[in-house]
Amino acid sequence: MKIQGRRLAVVFPGIGYHADKPLLYYSRKLAAQQGYEIICADYGQLPSGVKGDAAKMRAAYELALSRVNEQLAGVDFAGCSRVLFLSKSLGTAVAAACDAQNRIGAGHVYYTPVAASFQAIGSEGIAFHGTADDWAETEVIVEECRKRNLPLFLTEGANHSMETGDALRDLEIMKTIMEETERYIREFSARV
Repeated sequence: MKIQGRRLAVVFPGIGYHADKPLLYYSRKLAAQQGYEIICADYGQLPSGVKGDAAKMRAAYELALSRVNEQLAGVDFAGCSRVLFLSKSLGTAVAAACDAQNRIGAGHVYYTPVAASFQAIGSEGIAFHGTADDWAETEVIVEECRKRNLPLFLTEGANHSMETGDALRDLEIMKTIMEETERYIREFSARV
C-alpha cells in the first residue's frame, strides 16, 4: 500500500443540502487542510417530495448513484494513497454504494444517514445523527451503527441538518462535529 501520494476526498451532498452548507463546507476545508484534493459530486435534478416516499427515495438514490458513477468514471482511485468520502443524508447511501461497487476502500464521514443507507454502509467511518431528525429514527440509526461497530455521535435535539434552532448552540454543535471529523480524517490518513 502506498504511504504517500495523491489524497482524494469526494463530497456527496444530500437532497437540498449542497456542498456549501455547513457540514460539507467545513468538512471539505478540513480534508483540504490534510492535503486532500476535493471533488464535489453533482447529482443534477432529482425527484422532489422524496421524504416519506420510499419509491421516490429509491429513484433519487438510483439517479444520484448513476450520475456519480459517470462523474467519477475517469478517476484513478487505485492511484490514490487515501480516498475519503464526506456524505450527507441521501449522499451517505450513494457514497457507500459507490465505494462498495468500485472496491475503493474509502474512509467515510456519514452526516445524518437515512435508514436505507445501511443497505450499503459498511464498518469503516464515523456517523453523526441528531435525535430530532425527522428523516431517520434514532433507534434505527443507533442499532445499525451498533451492528457495524461504526462510531456514532448523537446530538440531542438536533434535526436533519444537525441544528436546533438556537444559532449559538448550533455553532457549538458544528464545532464539536468538526472536531470529531478532523480526528477521524487525521487517524484515517495516518493508517499504514
